[in-house]
Amino acid sequence: MLQVGIIGGAGYTAGELIRLLIHHKKVKLNFVYSTSNAGNAISSVHQDLIGEMDKKFSNTINTEVDVLFLCLGHGNSKAFLEKHEFSPTTKIIDLSNDFRLEKDKIFKGKNFVYGLPELNREAIISTNFIANPGCFATTIQLALLPLAKHSLLHYDIHVNAVTGATGAGNSLSKTTHFTWRDNNFSYYKPFTHQHLGEINQSIEQLQSSFSSTLNFMPNRGNFSRGIFATAYTTFEGTLKEAKQLYTNFYRDAAFTFMSDEVLHLKQVVNTNKCLLHLHKHEDKLLISCITDNLLKGASGQAIQNMNLMFGFGEKEGLQLKATYF
Repeated sequence: MLQVGIIGGAGYTAGELIRLLIHHKKVKLNFVYSTSNAGNAISSVHQDLIGEMDKKFSNTINTEVDVLFLCLGHGNSKAFLEKHEFSPTTKIIDLSNDFRLEKDKIFKGKNFVYGLPELNREAIISTNFIANPGCFATTIQLALLPLAKHSLLHYDIHVNAVTGATGAGNSLSKTTHFTWRDNNFSYYKPFTHQHLGEINQSIEQLQSSFSSTLNFMPNRGNFSRGIFATAYTTFEGTLKEAKQLYTNFYRDAAFTFMSDEVLHLKQVVNTNKCLLHLHKHEDKLLISCITDNLLKGASGQAIQNMNLMFGFGEKEGLQLKATYF
């Protein structure tokens, strides 16, 4: 049984990580570290775990664990690793954006691999350090990478994506308050979202000649979880040819699937799946892509990466049914 530690245990992604890990057959949760909740029952914060576990948040860290998940706010993972040293055999999976970009991937001798399994599977298997992708970034990359693989992104790309309230984290703010969010819809960070860097980086990894503009409009939805993204760009082939490109690209993917039916979010909420649907209109190819922002967009993908790193079945602990009804 692998010994697992979690740093930063009170947020949404940590809560989902704990929920999945306590039912994973290959691991044992060694500690969940939280400075704000040390000594409190984990189930008092993550109340969906009442009756599932009796462990408390810890104010101490076991530096000898087999795998460490960092669920800290963006910018805090580097600061934490500056202060704490772990066993040379400890594998680290960071869920922040601290190590995702090429310029940030090497830190204190640790070479972080960008943890998108559909793109970097072999590198993930052989590394000890993972930079887990962002939620919007995961969804949008999975929508576009099959085209990049064949150097077919020659024109500007337009992406409109909406995320649930959990995408903003569990700290209260004006735009997460129920009375603001309910029956409401808005955009934020138009054309400047922080995930654009990692999206462009992955596209260029497959299509080095990519020089077009990725126009990204992120939106806030009045639901709790999930991402629904639509992307369109000029595509000179047929719909049949596009479907074949995508089918071939994701043929061996454990969680990414093509659908001939129009998508809706309930198909993926509470799962580690990504579903894709293609539509052709004149010279435009429309790609729809859906994920659960807390699972495939965060904690589920982190466990998928752990499974690959330790040679487990890729779906171990992630065989989840969507909350469809």
